[in-house]
Amino acid sequence: MHPKLIKLEENFKPSILTKIDEPLCTQFNIELWMKRDDQLHPVISGNKWRKLKFILDHALYTGSDTIISMGGVYSNHLHALAYTCKAIGLKNIAYIRGDAPTLLTPTLADLTAWGTELRYISRTEYRQLRQYKSYLDLPGLKPQQYWLPEGGALPLALSGLAELVEEIEISYDYLCVPCGTGTTLAGLISATPDHISLLGFAALKNASFLNTDVSALLAQNKSNWQINLDYHFGGFASSTPELLSFIKAFETKTNIQLEPVYTGKMMYALYDLISKGHFNAGQRIIALHTGGLQGDRQRRL
Repeated sequence: MHPKLIKLEENFKPSILTKIDEPLCTQFNIELWMKRDDQLHPVISGNKWRKLKFILDHALYTGSDTIISMGGVYSNHLHALAYTCKAIGLKNIAYIRGDAPTLLTPTLADLTAWGTELRYISRTEYRQLRQYKSYLDLPGLKPQQYWLPEGGALPLALSGLAELVEEIEISYDYLCVPCGTGTTLAGLISATPDHISLLGFAALKNASFLNTDVSALLAQNKSNWQINLDYHFGGFASSTPELLSFIKAFETKTNIQLEPVYTGKMMYALYDLISKGHFNAGQRIIALHTGGLQGDRQRRL
């Protein structure tokens, strides 16, 4: 690992396991635990660091001086990337979906403060960028520039997620994760024994394409995973009063902050599935808190 990344990681805290004591779980004889990747770092939290770690190691050792990536105005990925690039001395360019807002979101304000160059592009241009899957693929890439696809979706991201699996020291039956690009789910699948079931929860509407994207990232065919498409609450970054009410109640009971884009949807889904008898009595479920609370900052202002 590059010395700059080793030094940065020295400031990280452990990602602990927290048991969720809930009458619902007692009623159905289910153990529900949360892997607290949101505790790793106040900015580079959760699966963002897991995905970036080995990608940035590769970028540094190949002599790159600029990371170019893409995301929306509340992108957890861009937020973590911008902070990390500043911390390790890399330049950063971000393609932002949509027109420049009159007032910067808190996320974009942070990116600007950390020296990221913001380039606003149309939604059509943004979709076109999704076709470039390798770090060298972006047309017009200059020497020492490194292309990082949406959400950090490069094969190297899987290595960091494998470390997450190695940290889990208790036995379990299910490992659950919210899905945006599906990269985190792919990394967990690649590192998890076949007898463990992996369950992803799509944060996007009409996200059946994620099954293909996840399969493309995997080095081998595995059948112990699936993606639930039923808890998107209207689509990416959409929510409902019911979801927000659940998140508020969960935070009050557990003192664990959720957001309505990813982890909040997953936890709502798990509670609902437990209540419907989806899991067998006696099973232990670990839900991954992927951190990244950018989608909730505006709501809490």
